Amino acid sequence: MTASERARVWFRVARLVLAVLIHVPLHYLFRLVRLPSPWPRLFLASAARIAGAKVRCVGTPLKRDVFYVSNHLSWIDILALGGASGTAFVAKAEIGASPLVGWLAGLNRTVYVKRENRMGVAEQINQLRDALAETWAVTVFPEGTTTDGKSLLPFKTPMLRVLEPPPPGVMVQPVMLDYGAAGEDIAWIGQERGLNNAKRVLARRQRFRLRVHFLEPFDPRDFPGRKAIAAESRRRIEEAMVRALGHPLRPFRFAEDPIGYKAPRAGATAQAS
Repeated sequence: MTASERARVWFRVARLVLAVLIHVPLHYLFRLVRLPSPWPRLFLASAARIAGAKVRCVGTPLKRDVFYVSNHLSWIDILALGGASGTAFVAKAEIGASPLVGWLAGLNRTVYVKRENRMGVAEQINQLRDALAETWAVTVFPEGTTTDGKSLLPFKTPMLRVLEPPPPGVMVQPVMLDYGAAGEDIAWIGQERGLNNAKRVLARRQRFRLRVHFLEPFDPRDFPGRKAIAAESRRRIEEAMVRALGHPLRPFRFAEDPIGYKAPRAGATAQAS
């Protein structure tokens, strides 16, 4: 990193720390007097701006009794979506292990998933059912990992079991995150570690736009079963991505690994194309 990049990282880190010192005590004060706290949402929106994101919402998010289904590129997704809607999250355990980001996302009721922990799915689903019973908005990233903004992986369905059958009154609203030309640079993919990605993003000189497209919601009762719900959500997100990109999606350039990612073999790439 150059001297100017290091300076930008430390400047943004200092602003994030200041935001924590302002928002977190106010959050706990509201909890102490048993009032609904807006401060996690306000902090997440502020943190997204500090990280360089110019977030704009397209469409109307449902405020409650909603299960958001979104594509996934970066840890910034949580900041932007949480700031825009106040949603709780289902996110991979690596996010929860990240310093500061994991703790702050936990304040926003994030449910962390270990992809290798198949035995813990039932407990995680119970947490989601409790969240929906309290009329929260909950977001799931069913790709199970982050991609590059020009690809969309098959949707995994275990976390959608909470919608079998759907809780009364709950709707599904697909969400498409569009980072524009900056998507590939912002995306947390390949063998890059989370801390390195955070430093690289915070070191950027230019801010980047992020459009959060809240697509038309649908009643999950019209698509019985988690596989049908996943397929309909993915179809709508893919259509929105193609419209935003102006061309068809491409195969993802990295094959998924249990922990990180690895580049596919040359022969496998040729077969995929």
